[in-house]
Amino acid sequence: MGAGMHSSGWADHRQPRRAGSDVSAYKVIKKLSPEKPGAIKLAHRYGDALVCVRHRLDASGQTRVTTIELIVEQAAVQARKRPVPEAESPSAPVVGVQIAWHEKPLQQAAKGAGATWDAAARLWRMPESVARALGLVDRIRN
Repeated sequence: MGAGMHSSGWADHRQPRRAGSDVSAYKVIKKLSPEKPGAIKLAHRYGDALVCVRHRLDASGQTRVTTIELIVEQAAVQARKRPVPEAESPSAPVVGVQIAWHEKPLQQAAKGAGATWDAAARLWRMPESVARALGLVDRIRN
């Protein structure tokens, strides 16, 4: 591997940044893909690592900078299976819980845990595990 090369095989073309320059505050005026005119020279320089070229203007409109987006690392990922929370599990038994209209903090706690109001039955519907966690087992009505 030659001097100025990363272990990834891409060239290291870092240059020191000017003190006090916050390029992210500059307005993007043009975004180019690597094959577009104005980006071809940079595509030859950075190869397949080049994602895009951006031309930006500072707030005064008197300074233009060219920035590039590079791929610096690439790795295969394996999707993880998300476990279904018990509250979302189709096999989790849903119960009706009686909470009086004046018990607003308890209603908010139930709502925060995913409970829904069943107006026809005048009960809060929630998985049994949520009722247990909130200490509402004695209020279960079905």
